[in-house]
Amino acid sequence: MSDKVVPPATEEARPTQSERFFFDNNGYLVLENFLTGSHVDELRQSLFRTIARRREKQEKEIPHTGMTDIKGEKSTRIFYILDDDPLFLELLDWGPMMAYVKGLLNEMPHHHASDAIVEYETDLTERGLGWHIDGHDQGYRGLGAPIPFLQLKIGYYLNDMTSPGQGNLCVVPASHKATHEPPQDDLQRPDLFPGAVQICAPAGTAILFHNALWHSAGPFTQTGGFRFMLYYAYEHPWMIASQEHWGYSKGFYNSRLSPEQRKLFHGFLFDPPEQRWG
Repeated sequence: MSDKVVPPATEEARPTQSERFFFDNNGYLVLENFLTGSHVDELRQSLFRTIARRREKQEKEIPHTGMTDIKGEKSTRIFYILDDDPLFLELLDWGPMMAYVKGLLNEMPHHHASDAIVEYETDLTERGLGWHIDGHDQGYRGLGAPIPFLQLKIGYYLNDMTSPGQGNLCVVPASHKATHEPPQDDLQRPDLFPGAVQICAPAGTAILFHNALWHSAGPFTQTGGFRFMLYYAYEHPWMIASQEHWGYSKGFYNSRLSPEQRKLFHGFLFDPPEQRWG
């Protein structure tokens, strides 16, 4: 049984008015020390075990849920992680975070996607920046600019990232409101262009951001640097935009989800289908 502690409820609703204002204007929100130290430790160990299993299956060409992207001797990114470990599934509707998801995005959010990252500088010294926005249709560009708020992405730091240069998440504040894209010369620079910032924060930090916020994994300039992260994304209940929903087994949907977690998925995914909206 996990000994992690859920942050105590406070009389102040989450997100606060200040947090809403910051998110609305900047397109992202950083919540330092959002997860307790013991919770982070458990998630990190679960991540290492999962990465080892996934790499073995990928290398032996054993079919498995999701996608596994081996990036080097130790670096790996995996997708569709909810059925890899009970702690990953538990974090899907982690109470303190759901207050933010419902408060910022939708009172009846749906799960969109999940993935996890283990990266080391020794594997990725030559990796450049990869600036992008999230979403189908090339980041929902077909809907025109500024792109509407359709997905809320949440990244959890599972190691100390208070120093720059170890693959820190980088963002361009307020870029979710832009009506023009950054110049290609800036997007192709090996360093951060003016206005872009690295998110430097301790383990346990949660970073929330708008789908149209320009972002990238940062450069590895710190010798021996590394980053361990979990990502979860949520969308509106009327959207059917996630291939991940078709990636899990019937057993996952019918046996492993709690009643509250079931509400994060479309009713047609269950057997028999649930007749509901949202």
